[in-house]
Amino acid sequence: MTAVEALAIRNRAIGMMILAILCFTLMDASVKALAPRVGVLPALWARYAGQMLLVLILVAPRLRSVARTRYPKLQLLRSVLLMCATAFFFTGISMIPLSDAAALMSVNPVLITLGAALFLGEALGPRRIAGIAAALCGALIVIRPGTDVFSPAALLPLGAAVCYSGYALLTRRVGPDEDPWTSLFYTGLVGTVLLSAIVPFRWQMPDGPALLLIVSVTGFGTIGQMFLIRAFSTGEAAMLAPYSYTGLIFAATWGMLFFAEMPDLWTVCGALVIALAGLYVWHRETFRS
Repeated sequence: MTAVEALAIRNRAIGMMILAILCFTLMDASVKALAPRVGVLPALWARYAGQMLLVLILVAPRLRSVARTRYPKLQLLRSVLLMCATAFFFTGISMIPLSDAAALMSVNPVLITLGAALFLGEALGPRRIAGIAAALCGALIVIRPGTDVFSPAALLPLGAAVCYSGYALLTRRVGPDEDPWTSLFYTGLVGTVLLSAIVPFRWQMPDGPALLLIVSVTGFGTIGQMFLIRAFSTGEAAMLAPYSYTGLIFAATWGMLFFAEMPDLWTVCGALVIALAGLYVWHRETFRS
């Protein structure tokens, strides 16, 4: 492969990663608009049902082998953690600005680094500790506890980040021994089954705009998942990781365009601190570990 071809493949992977993040933030904006109409639970169900449909279509020829797992208990736990992360985040964005929720959710890379040191025995030097501390300071800048701006709802995206970090650590634990499609299959299956059992009790008949928003949640979530799979199939995870922070820009944009949410100076500053801390930790893990 020539250098030009390698660069073209790299750029294609980056483009698909950014498109995935774009779709996911549009899904979040759709959920924010949908929640006041039908509630968070139907939006959550639409998200998982869409993912499950995508996975079934893609793995249908080899469904038996994909469904076979060496770690059924760990797969169940990681799937429940991801569902909880999504539920916390969807509930959070229904109550606070998109930009705030996206900034707080962005602490998860440094929480994963901390968790990997505590539970997986990975190294945690003083520079990584400094990055983790900086990210948590950034989160405090965004939520500003003790001020009139603080809302308990701001803790929901942090809860989502904690749950997502646990999910990521378990994914890292089972990763070497499992097909990635197996892990994706179980996250969709567990979420869809559990939510399908609950959603009838909280179902509200959607009107026309709500139906369109449900289609948007399913569509953007499914398309985003497809782009994400393609991106990580084409490019290295370490190379693609920093581009996830484009979600902060997208979330702020949709908040301003669709919900008249103008992020204040403190939110912008906190988001920058979190993003820079995350990028610093990523750099340490990727180039200097």
